[in-house]
Amino acid sequence: MAPKDQVRRNVAIPTRGGKGGVSRGGRKSTGSRRESGSSIGPGPAPNRKKSRYRPGTLALREIKKYQKTTDLLLLKSPFQRVVREIATSMTSPDQDAFRWQSQAIFALQEATEAFLVNLFHDANLCAIHAKRVTIQQKDIQLARRLRATWGAPV
Repeated sequence: MAPKDQVRRNVAIPTRGGKGGVSRGGRKSTGSRRESGSSIGPGPAPNRKKSRYRPGTLALREIKKYQKTTDLLLLKSPFQRVVREIATSMTSPDQDAFRWQSQAIFALQEATEAFLVNLFHDANLCAIHAKRVTIQQKDIQLARRLRATWGAPV
């Protein structure tokens, strides 16, 4: 036992590093765990590139997401403003403004989105026929022209 005047300290005996300065690897601590975590702060690690998806991966994910849903893709209020603006431009100034039922605007929006989806589908087929993967303006023009020749609404 230790004498009464000496206080025994609770000191752990190191298991790595040993004597003689021979190191066998391992991480060397520079302070307590609490201090080391707070000095870095939040955010990404420095000098590390942010991970990116390969080109086309996110586009395919978006396509799958929108093919699963049946909700409208165009926002309701901007579409409603455009419809009202077109309707007022078609009437004479002495006539009163049209009143619209919400179901009528909803039906117009459904028809508009169906038309655009089919138009982009045809334009995509035109781009693929030209051995391209990107839709260009000439693809949309060709798709509308081909529709007109077959009696479909342009």
